[in-house]
Amino acid sequence: MAVDLITPTLYETQGFPDEDLRRLRRESPVHWHEDPSSDVPGFWAVTRYDDIVHVSRHPELFSSHARTSMFEEFADEDVALYRLMMLFMDPPQHTRQRAFVNRGFTPRMIKQLEEHIRDVGHRLIDNVVTRGEACFVRDIAAPFPLYVICELIGAPVEDREQIFAWSNVLVGSNDPDFATSPEDAREVSAQVLQYAHELAARRRRQPRDDIATSLLEPDADGNRLSADEFAMFILLLIIAGNETTRNGASGGMLAFFQHPEQWRRLVRNRGLIKTTADEVVRWVSPVNLFRRTAMRDTELRGRRIRGGDKVVMFYSSANRDEDVFEDPYTFDIGRDPNPHLGFGGGGPHFCLGTHLARLELAVLFELLLDRMPDIRQAGEARRLRSNFINGIKEMPVRFTPSERVNRTSFI
Repeated sequence: MAVDLITPTLYETQGFPDEDLRRLRRESPVHWHEDPSSDVPGFWAVTRYDDIVHVSRHPELFSSHARTSMFEEFADEDVALYRLMMLFMDPPQHTRQRAFVNRGFTPRMIKQLEEHIRDVGHRLIDNVVTRGEACFVRDIAAPFPLYVICELIGAPVEDREQIFAWSNVLVGSNDPDFATSPEDAREVSAQVLQYAHELAARRRRQPRDDIATSLLEPDADGNRLSADEFAMFILLLIIAGNETTRNGASGGMLAFFQHPEQWRRLVRNRGLIKTTADEVVRWVSPVNLFRRTAMRDTELRGRRIRGGDKVVMFYSSANRDEDVFEDPYTFDIGRDPNPHLGFGGGGPHFCLGTHLARLELAVLFELLLDRMPDIRQAGEARRLRSNFINGIKEMPVRFTPSERVNRTSFI
């Protein structure tokens, strides 16, 4: 079966390759896919919901550590560095580090952030609301989660644009607007790690009520994160802590433009905010894929997978699986239950920031209802050229101008 799920330009022009994914779910749900690059090994494309859950929940069979969780093939020295990041660990190492950071991301801790998140949203809207037009991505969706993350780690206001630029490079390497060489990407990673080490030094001298400070404190047994582990977590937080909300918000707004009856439904019934965030994440699937490496010979849906094989999970496909979702091609903000895999397939790597992302999306769409109820698309939505992130990098919008709410604008 000839399919192409990888060429980044496909995603730039159409979003994820839905027809090919639907065909694979039906005819070859665990499918050997040759890589378009002749010097890169092929892989098993896993496209059904239940199979992705199985792979996610069996790290002893399908490792994040062996060759990282990323689709790209990294040099051995880069793999050794990336293995210090929690995203690229397996239990028990992952379990230990996750226990450190979980304490900053409990539902109770995230709920305490609601007013701050709301204030961030108001300030961003204040920056554009009198104009009656904006770029939804650049002016609202992109800075919104980034500013929240910067506040969580105690980053100064003047550092936010630099952190934003770093995050764009690290997730958009295939896009012509952000593209860099592997050497440049390594340099950006090194800059973020240096920044994290400097942040740690400041927090040791001047502790604050933020996640950075809490991560540097010992646990109940007196254990601490190493300096490198802390720095790698900050690198992960800057990327992962911002991408789901950034692309969920912009992709969700585009979904509302394409399905205006759902926006009118939300205007009439604010109670649907409770289920809107999850349907947006299901529909958009902000992270398209992650990779695992088979640790030994095994079988999945009758296909023999050999030890060392590359196994790639396509969340965008699982979130349209007809065996799990009724009318999966309907954008339905009242969908309940909604067991989507937009935050991962369970297991040790279930998204740490799930509660934060849900709260951010719910707050943002509520503020848009309040302050830009007639928001409408005013030009083409330009997609990111990436098979990893289902992102939008530009989307002009218009709305009826209104007054600021007297909050101080961000610098």
